[in-house]
Amino acid sequence: MIQAAEGGSGILFPIWQEIVVGAIAFGLLCFVLMKFVFPRMEKTFEARVDAIEGGIERAERAQEEANQTLEEYRRKLAGAQEEAAAIRDEARADAIAAKEEILVSAREEANRIIAAGHAQVEASRQQLVRELRSDVGNLAVDLAGKIIGQRLAGDASTEQTVDQFLAQLTDDTAEASGAR
Repeated sequence: MIQAAEGGSGILFPIWQEIVVGAIAFGLLCFVLMKFVFPRMEKTFEARVDAIEGGIERAERAQEEANQTLEEYRRKLAGAQEEAAAIRDEARADAIAAKEEILVSAREEANRIIAAGHAQVEASRQQLVRELRSDVGNLAVDLAGKIIGQRLAGDASTEQTVDQFLAQLTDDTAEASGAR
């Protein structure tokens, strides 16, 4: 301080003892920092870099696995859609086959019912023809008996004559309806 009071030029030049003490303290501080602090900071920095890079790698792997899983699900979905389409087509084919089977069965049943109806009508017609023949024959014999004035019933030749006449009449009627 004496120098500062004398001319003021000592302010610009520090005391050499302070420079030595400052240099030793700075050297000691650098030694401690380089020996203990910087290696720990470097390890912490490397750990963070590893964690970040590892996180990125894990994220990339997870993204890759997710893409693979998504692709697998898409393949499965496409397969399921194809299977569903095949099942629908098979069900349609089964429905068409069942419909055709029902229609064939219904046609057969209708034909059977129609045939039974025709047979029943034919049987009824035959029975009516037999009844009408005997009634017409009896009426013709009674009428002929009244015209002649004698009873003709019971005569076998008379019944045979009536049957021949009716058979001839039936044949003539069948020919006339066939010619139309």
